[in-house]
Amino acid sequence: MSINRRIVYLLVAIVVTIPLVIKITMPVRVSPPVQLAYDKIDELKPGSVVLLSTDYEAGTMPELYPMTTAVLRHLFSKDIEVLLMSVYALGVPIGAMALDEVASEYNKEYGTDYVILGFKPGLDVVIVAIGEEIRDAFPTDYAGTPLDALPMMEGIHNYNDISIMIDLCSGSTLESWIMFAQARFTQRLIAGCTAVMATSFYPYLNAGQIEGLIGGLKGAAEYEKLIGSPGVATSGMPAQSFMHVLILVLVIIGNIFYFIERRRKI
Repeated sequence: MSINRRIVYLLVAIVVTIPLVIKITMPVRVSPPVQLAYDKIDELKPGSVVLLSTDYEAGTMPELYPMTTAVLRHLFSKDIEVLLMSVYALGVPIGAMALDEVASEYNKEYGTDYVILGFKPGLDVVIVAIGEEIRDAFPTDYAGTPLDALPMMEGIHNYNDISIMIDLCSGSTLESWIMFAQARFTQRLIAGCTAVMATSFYPYLNAGQIEGLIGGLKGAAEYEKLIGSPGVATSGMPAQSFMHVLILVLVIIGNIFYFIERRRKI
């Protein structure tokens, strides 16, 4: 009952490190919400436009960054054009980093195949403004280039010109996208989130307000399987699974010793 917490930390380090060093592989079963997200994107025709909002920061990158790169690989493999933005200041450089990584794999060019709108505060106001005219919210891209100077932006003005909006989030931004983009402008939505938030978003999925849901590192690994490109999420699943087993074992051991100690006192 009085085990030193440093021993627990050591066990955690060992359990997480061994699967990554040995590179243990585990089968990945695709869940229906992730399959839905994949199918909705896979149905899009080449030349379609997708708005991707990377609404997360560094603290949740381990779960959401692999998801971002997996989704981008799917989009670019189908020659779908990408508009990237964020309502988090740090979300833009994170999204830009993912775009730089994936765009080079598919020989995609900035301004022609993808555009980074940038960061804009005022979540609800920004979402509504995009519904009227994207240039009202983002007159220039993140580097200060007028949108009208970018070939891809010709004919793209509002949600009517966007096939699907994808919100990869670590907070409550999805609710605003649903309330304004989906409910007011009938914009189709797909969500990606941290694992701990996924259960909160299932009601939106069941109600048809979002058309797919990618939850946590496991969801990212499932998406990597669907696109046939195992990556960071897939390699991280064994470590995460082993960690879950360790937690269960420690909980069981703790309860056993608790009841033993309780009986002794009686």
